[in-house]
Amino acid sequence: MNNFQFYSPTEFVFGKGTENEAGFYVKKHGGSKVLLHYGGGSAERSGLLGRIRASLQASGIAFTELGGVKPNPRDTLVYEGIALCRKEGIDFILAVGGGSVIDSSKAIAMGVPYAGDFWDFYSGKSPEAALPVATVLTIAAAGSEGSGDSVITKEEGGLKRGAGSDLIRPRFSIMNPELTCTLPPYQTACGATDIMAHVFERYFTNTAEVEITDRLCEAVLLTMIKETPRVIADPANYQARANIMWAGTVAHTNIVGVGREQDWNSHGIEHELSALYDCAHGAGLAVIMPAWMDFVSRKSPMRFAQMAVRVWGCEMDFSDPAVTAAEGILRFRKFLHEIGMPINFAELGAKAEDIPKLVEKFGIGDGRTGGFAALSAADITEIYNIAVNASIEKLH
Repeated sequence: MNNFQFYSPTEFVFGKGTENEAGFYVKKHGGSKVLLHYGGGSAERSGLLGRIRASLQASGIAFTELGGVKPNPRDTLVYEGIALCRKEGIDFILAVGGGSVIDSSKAIAMGVPYAGDFWDFYSGKSPEAALPVATVLTIAAAGSEGSGDSVITKEEGGLKRGAGSDLIRPRFSIMNPELTCTLPPYQTACGATDIMAHVFERYFTNTAEVEITDRLCEAVLLTMIKETPRVIADPANYQARANIMWAGTVAHTNIVGVGREQDWNSHGIEHELSALYDCAHGAGLAVIMPAWMDFVSRKSPMRFAQMAVRVWGCEMDFSDPAVTAAEGILRFRKFLHEIGMPINFAELGAKAEDIPKLVEKFGIGDGRTGGFAALSAADITEIYNIAVNASIEKLH
C-alpha cells in the first residue's frame, strides 16, 4: 500500500425529509446569502425547491436563484453564475440536483473570487480560494456530493475537462433517497453505471497489497449488482435507493481508492463521446468501460480474473486466467445490457467515422497516458473500435 492522505470534511445528512433542514445547515456552515443553483423544471414541479426556499427563509437566509443547468454542464452558465454571485454579494452556493448541478456550482465557486477566467482551473491551474458549496442531492451517480472534483464542457470547441481541489468539497450534502424515486429507469441505470465506473477505475491498479481497498471496492460493486435491478423493477423501493445513493458517495469520496495507483482512462475516453454527442455520461461509460477492459485485459489478465471471480462469481481457470477475465467482462457487459444501457456505438448514437476526431480531442498526441495500463493514441483508437460493434454474445 502506498502512503496517502485522506481528507473528507463533508457533513452528510442522510434520510427522509432532510431537505427541510437546508436552512439550518447553511447557517451552521456560515452562509448568509445563498445562490440556489439547479437544473430544469422537475425540482420546481416536485415541490423540492419550494421546501428548500421555505427552509432558507425560516433560517433567515437570503437567496438568489439560477436554474438551467444541463447534463454535461456548460461553461456559459458558469460565467453567468459568477457574474450573478458578484453582483448579489453571494457568500454560499447551494446546489440542488445531481452531478451536473453540483459541478456547475463548484465551477462558479472557484470563479467568483478569481480575477482570471475560471476555465484556467480546467486547464491545470489550482484555485487559491472558492466560495463554500453544499448540495441537496437528487440523483445517485457522480459522487460530486462528497468529492473535490468537477467536470465542465466548454461550448466553443466542445471540450469536456475536469478540475479538482479540496476547496470545492461540499461543506454539507443533504441526501434523501426519496428524491431519487421518480427518476426514469434510464437515468437510474446511467447513474448506477457511473458509480460502478468510479469504483472500477480505482480497482484496476498496479499497487500491490491493497486488500482492504480491494474488498471495499468489491463490496460497493456487489451492492450495485444487487440493488440496481431492484430499483429498475420497483422505482419506489426506498431501501434499494438508499443503498445506491450511499454507494455513489462511498465510490467517489476516494475512501475506496486510498493508498493505490488509479486508472481514469475510461472516464477520459468517455468524456470525448459525451462532449461530441451530448449523451449521458453513464451511457457513454457503459460503452467504453467494457471496451477498455477487453483491450487492457489482453496484456494483464490476472487483475481482471480476480474481478471476474470476486465480483461476478466466475470460476477461476488457473491454466488460462485470460479465459476467466473474458468471462467476467462479458458478465459486466450483459449486466449493463440488462439494466437498459447501450453497449456499443450504434446503441449510443456514436459514429465510427468520428473516432479520429475523438482521439485527436483526447489530446494525447505522441505520448501515453498513465494508470494501470499506459495507453497510446493507437490504443485509444482500438478501444473505440472495440466499442463500435461490442456484443453480449462475444468479445472483440
